[in-house]
Amino acid sequence: QVQVVESGGGLVQAGGSLRLSCAASGSTYSINAMGWYRQAPGKQRDLVATIEAGGGTNYGDSVKGRFTISTGNAKDTVYLQMNNLKPEDTAVYYCNVDVSQYSSGALRRGDYWGQGNQVTVSL
Repeated sequence: QVQVVESGGGLVQAGGSLRLSCAASGSTYSINAMGWYRQAPGKQRDLVATIEAGGGTNYGDSVKGRFTISTGNAKDTVYLQMNNLKPEDTAVYYCNVDVSQYSSGALRRGDYWGQGNQVTVSL
C-alpha cells in the first residue's frame, strides 16, 4: 500500500501564485510517474501536469507556461508551482502516484491518489 499526502492550496487572487506539495510513502514500490489532476464542480477530472521517473514532463494545455511540476530532494515528493493563477484554475487538485509493486509474487502497476486540496482563485 502507498500513502499519498498533499499540502498547500488555499485562496488567492487572480494573478497570484500557490505551491502544492505531495509526498508518497509506504511499502516497497518504485515510482513510474507522479502528477497532478484537478476537478472543478460538475466537470471531469483533468490532467494538470505529470513528471516521469526519468524527468520527462507533460502539461495540460490550459496551464502551459504558468505551472511547473518538479520533484524534490526529499524522497518521493512532487511539487506544483502555480503562477499567474486565473479564476478558471479553481478546482480540487489531486496528486497521483503511478507505481510498480510486487504483489502475490508478480510485479504489478497501479496508481494511488491523494485526498485532494481546494484551490480557489478570486477576481
